Amino acid sequence: MISRNFALILVFASFFGLTAALPTMAEEAAPLAADPVAEKRLLELSNELRCLVCQNQTIADSNAELAVDLRREIRGMIQAGKTNPEIIDFMVVRYGDFVLYRPPVKGITLLLWGGPIALMLIGFFIMQRYLRQRAKRVAKDQPLTADEAQRAEALLKELDPK
Repeated sequence: MISRNFALILVFASFFGLTAALPTMAEEAAPLAADPVAEKRLLELSNELRCLVCQNQTIADSNAELAVDLRREIRGMIQAGKTNPEIIDFMVVRYGDFVLYRPPVKGITLLLWGGPIALMLIGFFIMQRYLRQRAKRVAKDQPLTADEAQRAEALLKELDPK
């Protein structure tokens, strides 16, 4: 049977051995491009393209694997000498207008741009129509007729025990 001290030493040695190996398993940070101009172009393009996984972030802000791959692909196209419009056109052909963080106004994206305004106008029209109809239904203040006044007076006398 193994002694208690030996078992503790074995556990600690295993723990320290595993923790010592962790730094070797960590990935190296991606090196910046040797050309700062190319890196600036990469950042500009990354801010114009939407992360298809996160959908609410640009690929510059996202850490999703797809965003990392897209940045790597853009960096390769920059090094290949492609212009910014060529790179954006490539991405649009490959992923559609949705990849653009600010999609252009065209027939297919018109609902995205005009939908919220149209819904607001429809809601305003419905509310205005409802308020007009409600105003017509509300009784107007009119003085009581003599008969109604006598009846109200009789009811009040019944309630007042004096």
